[in-house]
Amino acid sequence: MTETKSQNRVEIKYCRQCRWLLRASWMAQELLTTFSAELGEVALVPGTGGVFEVRVSDELVWSRKERGRFPDIKELKQLVRDRVAPDMDLGHSDS
Repeated sequence: MTETKSQNRVEIKYCRQCRWLLRASWMAQELLTTFSAELGEVALVPGTGGVFEVRVSDELVWSRKERGRFPDIKELKQLVRDRVAPDMDLGHSDS
């Protein structure tokens, strides 16, 4: 049985100086669980200077610097869904 791999890639760039790896890895786990068939990869990319950015297929969908806060997991799932599976129902995350 061969499985087709999705080409959708999510990149979470987090500040290693701020020790945000745990937050980034939790968000990665949530996205991989929710979009198990739609995502081909979720990458954790260490950065510095307070960075926390999320990209979907090279498109910036969240920047802590621009928005002044971290995303709620609900809104992050909606942002990712809108790009990788627009017709997908997220259940309680959509309400």
